[in-house]
Amino acid sequence: MNAAGSHRPPTLGSPRRKRVFAVVPTLLTLGNAVCGFGAITYAAKLGPDPADDNFMYIASLLVFGAMVFDALDGPIARLSKQTSNFGAQLDSLCDAISFGVAPAFLMLKSSQVLPARLLWVIAVLYMLCAVLRLARFNVNKANPDTESDFFAGLPSPAAAGMVASLVVIVPNLGRWTEPNLSDRAQQFGLWLTLFTAYALPVVTFLVACLMVSRVRYPHLFNQLFKGRRSFQHLVKLIFALVAIFAVHELAIPLIFSYYVLAAPMQLLGSRAWRFSRGSTVTTAEPQLPTDRD
Repeated sequence: MNAAGSHRPPTLGSPRRKRVFAVVPTLLTLGNAVCGFGAITYAAKLGPDPADDNFMYIASLLVFGAMVFDALDGPIARLSKQTSNFGAQLDSLCDAISFGVAPAFLMLKSSQVLPARLLWVIAVLYMLCAVLRLARFNVNKANPDTESDFFAGLPSPAAAGMVASLVVIVPNLGRWTEPNLSDRAQQFGLWLTLFTAYALPVVTFLVACLMVSRVRYPHLFNQLFKGRRSFQHLVKLIFALVAIFAVHELAIPLIFSYYVLAAPMQLLGSRAWRFSRGSTVTTAEPQLPTDRD
C-alpha cells in the first residue's frame, strides 16, 4: 500500500463511519434518561405555592420528551443497522428512570388529596410494576416466537404518559373557573379540577396493575408505519383530531385513556359474551382439538 492510499477518507461502510452511526441511537437513549432525571428535578421543586405549577408543567413535558426519545432510538438503530444487546439493555435502564421513577415521583409531589402514606405506597407500587414490566419485556424480546404486533401488558411509556397527561393539564384548569364564565361553566371547572386531583393517584394505581397484567396492547409503531391501515385506524385518527380541536389540552388524557382502557374493556366484553353464550348453550359438545391447534 502506498502512502496516498493509507490516508484515504473513511467510506460509508468503514468501521469508523459505523461507529459514528452507532453513537446516534445511544445519544437518543441517553436523552431519554436526561428527560427523566429532569422531570424528577422539577417535580422535587413543587410546593404549596401556586406559582410552582410551572414546575409541574415542565416536569410533565419532560416525561413526554422522554417518550419522544424512546420512540426514536429504536427505529434509528434499526435504520442504521446498529441494533445490539447493549442498546436494548441501556434502553430499559433509561426507561426505568423516565417511565418508572419519574412518573411515580411526579404523582407523589402533585397529589395532595389522599393521605401521604397511601400516596407513597401507590408511587412505590407503580415504580416496582414498571421495573417488572421492563424486565419481562426484555425476556419476551429475547424469545423469537414472541408476537411483535402486541405487547403483553401496558407498555411503560404509555403508563407514564397517562400519569403525566393528568398532571400537565392542571395548570390550565384555572381558565375553566374564570369569573367571566357562566356559573355552570365555573361549576364544571371546579368539578374537573377536583376530579383530576382524585383521579391522578387512582389512575397511577390502575396503570401499575395493567403493566404487569397479560392484557394484549397493540404496537402503535407497527400499526402506524407497517402493513396496511384499516378503517379502524382512520376512525382512531379522526377521534384524536376531533378531541384536540374540541377540548385542546384535555385531549391528551382522553387519547391516553383510550389506549389504556380500550384493550382491557375489549377483553372484558369478549369474556362476558363468551360467558353469556356458554350459559345459554348447554347442549353443545366439546370441540376436539385439531392439527391446527
